[in-house]
Amino acid sequence: MRAPVAPVTITRVQAGHDEESKDLLVVEEPLEIRLGHGPLDGRAEFRLSVTMRTPGHDADLALGFLFTEGIIGMADEVVRVVPCEQVKEEERGNVLRAELRPELMIDPERWHRNFYTTSSCGVCGKSSIDAVHAHCARPLRPWGAVDPESITALPERMREAQTVFRHTGGIHAAALFDRDGALLVLREDVGRHNAVDKVIGAALRDRLPLEECMLLVSGRAGFELVQKCVVAGIPLMAAVGAPSSLAVNLARSAGLSLVGFLRGERFNIYAGSLGSQAP
Repeated sequence: MRAPVAPVTITRVQAGHDEESKDLLVVEEPLEIRLGHGPLDGRAEFRLSVTMRTPGHDADLALGFLFTEGIIGMADEVVRVVPCEQVKEEERGNVLRAELRPELMIDPERWHRNFYTTSSCGVCGKSSIDAVHAHCARPLRPWGAVDPESITALPERMREAQTVFRHTGGIHAAALFDRDGALLVLREDVGRHNAVDKVIGAALRDRLPLEECMLLVSGRAGFELVQKCVVAGIPLMAAVGAPSSLAVNLARSAGLSLVGFLRGERFNIYAGSLGSQAP
């Protein structure tokens, strides 16, 4: 497996004095995801997406991405995810092919036209939310009241498991917990959306009940992350940072419990309820 960190020589400056030192950086490299699809006697390849990611758990990333983008409806629709060998030397290890079941029919032109646009690209709020609802396989199962004691314990449990962050201080994390607050899956990546896709992909592969889980992310709760929760059927999402207005609108319309600014003993509830309060 490719290393998620890389050594570098730097100059440290402190109190006017400088010295040469060693440091570790998070690795950021492109990952191209290709689809193999069609009947066994006439397989076709579709180059689906390129994302900048931190190497590691790439198959989970591909599986989670295919699921949260609505290309597959369950993990069984992917036969296998393998590295492509017939590539340029500089691309080796950075190109994956997900082989879909022969009976699964897809229209590559549809995905060229209909991939979601993230908030950084200036989406229309209503059309984006409608697009998410359009391919959600099932409504979210309500989480119920948010328990402060359970929620505030999650960030420390996530930090304790963040090995790459401990060495570099420069990587996002996403973690899946059960209703008792037990850590089920944690993934780190230079891209916050990649970290979430890796977690969801791992959960699909291991057949974890996403409808009984809560997701914690180390940064802000942007629309694209809330979208992934809704599509995956995760009923509660918590973030160390702030949500966006579009993320809150989507959470409320989809029935997702959304917590933000989760720090220490405090947090804000943007969608959902605490105790007997109305959602």
